[in-house]
Amino acid sequence: MDMTTTLVDHTFHKDVRRCFEKRTYAIPARWLYDRRGSELFEEITELPEYYPTRTETKLLKANGPAFAEAVGSNRAVIEFGSGSSTKTPHLLKAIDPAAYVPIDISGEFLEHSASLLQEEFPDLPIHPVEADFMKRVELPAAVANMPKLGFFPGSTIGNMIARTSVDLLRFMRETLGEGAQLLIGFDRIKDPEILVDAYDDSAGVTAQFSLNLLHRINRELDGDMPVEQFRHRAVWNDLYARIEIYLEAQADMRFSIDGHVHEMVKGQKLHVENSHKYGLRDARLMLRAGGWTPLHEWSDERDYFTLMLVEAHPYKHAP
Repeated sequence: MDMTTTLVDHTFHKDVRRCFEKRTYAIPARWLYDRRGSELFEEITELPEYYPTRTETKLLKANGPAFAEAVGSNRAVIEFGSGSSTKTPHLLKAIDPAAYVPIDISGEFLEHSASLLQEEFPDLPIHPVEADFMKRVELPAAVANMPKLGFFPGSTIGNMIARTSVDLLRFMRETLGEGAQLLIGFDRIKDPEILVDAYDDSAGVTAQFSLNLLHRINRELDGDMPVEQFRHRAVWNDLYARIEIYLEAQADMRFSIDGHVHEMVKGQKLHVENSHKYGLRDARLMLRAGGWTPLHEWSDERDYFTLMLVEAHPYKHAP
């Protein structure tokens, strides 16, 4: 087992232990994405209720010439949380990059996706990096001196609370360096019924995705959580402008994780994910707080989704 995987396992264990020992009953959403979780998420993106992937892909396809003009060629594209990289080809075809660096916490899924992309772009240098992109990432030496374009699609930024989002944007700036650009997706505020349906689909795939976290705890942390006694719930919280995902206990229960016994009562909820939605001014303010200056924006005709191109300008210490 390599050092990165050991670190990830340790951090996963630490977060789950804190959840139950401190009785916060919340686990960071990034742990949803083991190999099985990543596969299930790819199924979610194909569901009729899940509009973000279709909408963002349409924007990427339609605005290739605008990206090329704004970004230029010969940049190293650094994708944070690359997953299956299904949207990436549209960007790579548009801007003629010098290299591609996918970063993901799921190493096995990362290698598979990178190999498929290499077949589609045989002349493009691809350098996969297995890492937690929630902190500064050391990029491969081969791209160190290249101008860089970060790519963070899918409104993944919405999984984090505001403080964590700003921290992440600052870490991205440290990873990419001053003068780098970032193309980032934001899901917009819309009818709550549309939002809830997108995260609680009729086929139950999103429920499988959430419940897979419990299977992962049982498998990797020697747990015996009764997965069948939890129910997936998606709730719109208007105060925080976000969808909240919970796993709700359907009965009183006792279970063990790594030899430690824990209890939950019927109706108690385990908070496993947020998906924040943004007005454009909210997104711009958060980006500036993270050290990025907005340059361009592209939205669909319904204003369901927005792609923003931003740049890491030098910090100013006075007006």
